[in-house]
Amino acid sequence: MPAPRNTFKQALLERRPQIGLWVALASPYTAEICGGAGFDWLLIDGEHAPNDVPLMMAQLQALAASPCHTAVRATIGEPALIKQYLDIGAQTLLVPMIESAAQARDMVRAVRYPPQGIRGVGAALARASAFNRIPDYLQTANDEICLLLQIENRAGLEALDDIATTEGVDGVFVGPADLAADMGYLGNPGAPEVQAVVEDALKRIQSHGRAAGILSADAKLVERYLELGATFVAVGSDVGLLVKESTRLASAFKEKVPPRAGTS
Repeated sequence: MPAPRNTFKQALLERRPQIGLWVALASPYTAEICGGAGFDWLLIDGEHAPNDVPLMMAQLQALAASPCHTAVRATIGEPALIKQYLDIGAQTLLVPMIESAAQARDMVRAVRYPPQGIRGVGAALARASAFNRIPDYLQTANDEICLLLQIENRAGLEALDDIATTEGVDGVFVGPADLAADMGYLGNPGAPEVQAVVEDALKRIQSHGRAAGILSADAKLVERYLELGATFVAVGSDVGLLVKESTRLASAFKEKVPPRAGTS
């Protein structure tokens, strides 16, 4: 029996658009709720959300029966952490702040068992192998890992062609927020100057036969990215949804409360 099939990776190979949601509330309960919403993929965020490895595993377990695919964003491109993410069952990893082809090659090696890589062989202790109940896991795991690298500054953009053509990289994700900050537009990723660079990057990624990805809560920008051929697109976050709807709900009813007697 081989490692579980990575349907998300297959969808990217076939260039089928995958609509996703960032999961950053660090809660298995809310992750499970989002898992039933109808998204193609969810991303458990380890970079900016208060997630550690055990909490990520709990969310993976909560989403195990979900029809959507679950990806994990690493805290940093550190092989020791990546090994743990893979062992707890993540098959799709997004690694932030990639700036060179050398980093890209290091990440490819980090997600593969020897001799193609440096992933430690601890499958007998790992959830990924069903605790060694998948007899062919070691022989088949490499093929089912989907590696996504995140470009989010000018250094990464300069190396984008080399990063995207690195063997073993399945997709490249453009991070507009950090890119905007690096370009001098902190807090304004929608600036025309930033968007021109983002669109060019999305096109370059695809020109090398790699899937292009991005995150935006702006519906018009999402439509534009999909028109440009972006394949894995996140359209918001659980945090953003909760903030927006809770604020709207409170405001809607507070406006309807009549003034109390004795108040102006």
